[in-house]
Amino acid sequence: MAQKEPVADKKPVALENAETIDVHAHAVLDETMGAAGSYGPQLTSEEPPRFRIGTYELVGVRYRGSPFMDPDLRLEEMDRVGIDYQLLSPNPLTYFHWIEPAHAQAFCRTHNDALADLVSTRSERLGATAAVPIQDVGFAVEETRRAVEELGMFGPYIGPDFPGSLCDPQMDRFYETLVDLNVPLFVHPAPAGIDGPVGDANLTRFDLDMIVGFAAQETAAVCTLIYGGVLERHPDLDVCLSHGGGATALMYGRMAMAAQKRPWATESLKKDGAFDALLHRLWFDVHLHSEDSVALLKKRVNNERLLFGTNFAGWDQQRYDVRDEARPYADNARRLLLRGS
Repeated sequence: MAQKEPVADKKPVALENAETIDVHAHAVLDETMGAAGSYGPQLTSEEPPRFRIGTYELVGVRYRGSPFMDPDLRLEEMDRVGIDYQLLSPNPLTYFHWIEPAHAQAFCRTHNDALADLVSTRSERLGATAAVPIQDVGFAVEETRRAVEELGMFGPYIGPDFPGSLCDPQMDRFYETLVDLNVPLFVHPAPAGIDGPVGDANLTRFDLDMIVGFAAQETAAVCTLIYGGVLERHPDLDVCLSHGGGATALMYGRMAMAAQKRPWATESLKKDGAFDALLHRLWFDVHLHSEDSVALLKKRVNNERLLFGTNFAGWDQQRYDVRDEARPYADNARRLLLRGS
């Protein structure tokens, strides 16, 4: 594996000057195949291709020979659509948040080493976030420190669905670590039932686990971070949620009313403006596929904390030149990622 530069010497010049920055791009890594033991992941070479995680199979998505796995193809596609810099993240299918901690730990270490190695020779165009086994908070803290301090990653990347909750008090030491390291947390859903409890049966058809289920998880995550006191307990914590926070913009009125009226609401949350102030602490990518949806989001959240994202190489990536769309969000991304460096 290539030697990593010390974090103190890291000079991401391209990120500092990039006109367009994409913070929503997943990577699939050959080195991770089988890293979680019997859970895989496993990628077959048959047609159609199959990607197995435990007993779950994704059929027909071409990872190998695509920008997901080939960094040269990724850079070619970035050039074609006008992306100067891209932040790579774990594939949500391989969070492994529900499996035995030892298997999850092994996978995350392998993943982070491989992803750091990939971006180390392309640091002018690519950065990385870390996979962490959030079902084992102690190891998640340890691996986050290693990923940031030794591998030069920009922070951890987790799903909102795991044993426990984003507002569980045992998560506080994880959040304290992020504040201490001065890095953000990235939250992106995974389809329910991959390695954990099966979700709503109504979401098992028509890709509704992604189309609707992701939005439900993201909206619940926003509520949990606010209602559960996470943002109040950690005033310097930065959290970035995918896809505009799900239905947050649409559900804003009910979410804000609940903070005032429901019996579980704390006195501090009931104060005038408290809900909005906490909501404005959160960061969101604007990967929503609708100008009207983005406009509504901008009415409800802090516009200085909006970021551009593509789900690069995925089914819903924008396939056209995105430079005009992405340019207005680049300075926000720099503030989140560079953190005053």
